[in-house]
Amino acid sequence: MPVISYESENFWFHGLGGGYYLWNDTNDKLSITAYWSPMYFKPGDSDSEQMRRLDKRKSTVMAGLSYVHNTPYGFLRTTIAGDTLDNSNGINWDLAWLYRYTNGNLTLTPGIGVEWNSDNQNEYYYGVSRHESRRSGMRSYDPDSSWNPYLELSANYRFLGDWSVYGVARYTRLSDEITDSPMVDKSWSGLISTGITYTF
Repeated sequence: MPVISYESENFWFHGLGGGYYLWNDTNDKLSITAYWSPMYFKPGDSDSEQMRRLDKRKSTVMAGLSYVHNTPYGFLRTTIAGDTLDNSNGINWDLAWLYRYTNGNLTLTPGIGVEWNSDNQNEYYYGVSRHESRRSGMRSYDPDSSWNPYLELSANYRFLGDWSVYGVARYTRLSDEITDSPMVDKSWSGLISTGITYTF
């Protein structure tokens, strides 16, 4: 899918999110940010009769602060944001260390990070209320907050001036607070995204 990237001294926009810089220099970038979080659960899409009797979980808009610190040995990237649409009322904190390697028009950026979900965030997306339990026959579940470590690799190849093709892959190891949910049958999650960007 095509993705438009825009960055100026004051604003940035990429993919599902954007922000306004409170501080922006070579080493440090602090911004107010907002982004669309596409996580959702639609009961009718499930093959499980029990899962089809659960409540719907909606995607939302998250807003908060984002910070990047650049060094000769890589860069720190962190974002803390909360639900703004009164769905989960949860908080998500993402912290990662990455290293950018560039060779000509090709840029590779491997990284390692961890994602923290508040108990409200986990309860909304992975919890099973007593009402849902009675209706579905699935055991009730009330998770606490969780830490989920991940590995990430992104690649970007610039062609035709401001046009680039990119790919991002992430492997996340889910914590027990998530995997213990009767809604979850995996110990990990994966993300692969590709697209074309135009940078102004």
